[in-house]
Amino acid sequence: MWFPVVLTILTGYMLGNLNGAVSISNLLAKKDVRDQGSGNAGLTNFLRMFGPSSALLVVCVDMLKAVVACQVGKLLLTPYDCPLDGALIGGMAVCVGHIFPALLGFHGGKGVLSGVTVALMADWRLGLLALLIFAVCLFVSRYVSLSSILGTLSFVIIFPILYGGESPLAAVLGAALGLLIIFMHRSNIVRLVKGQETKTHLIHRDLNKQ
Repeated sequence: MWFPVVLTILTGYMLGNLNGAVSISNLLAKKDVRDQGSGNAGLTNFLRMFGPSSALLVVCVDMLKAVVACQVGKLLLTPYDCPLDGALIGGMAVCVGHIFPALLGFHGGKGVLSGVTVALMADWRLGLLALLIFAVCLFVSRYVSLSSILGTLSFVIIFPILYGGESPLAAVLGAALGLLIIFMHRSNIVRLVKGQETKTHLIHRDLNKQ
């Protein structure tokens, strides 16, 4: 069983190195998104720097790689009657690869989009709950970071509740994924506490001047 597990981890990690924001910014604008704005290789910084139309490509890349990683893990571990564990092993690996990409100098994004996709692949109910929490919080606060933190906090709480008895490994991996994403937002948490975090407006406030 060790070989499919290792193969799942390696496949997921290498897929994670394909960072949507970095790839699309270099492809379309000949610029590295990490040299722009906040310097983060994630969707929010890309959206602020390059706009919503190009950001859709980033969404596609980061979601697709998570889907593939989960499917590979599920496929490889289904013969051992561990499809959910396989999906989450692949999903955790792709998020680690996204956050700490060896091919990009270990300077990646925060894993929110890929993480939510992993949750959707593991249990659509949990994924939709995370998206709902994110959407409501973003609508009310306009803080993407706070919305991401609260959305992924649901992983930490719900994965152990749903799978603690049925699949302890899935419960641990799901909770660990949420904690990892929250940890990657530690600087945002500091800015939120200090009232220094930047709000995001999907519709530019200057449109009413046109």
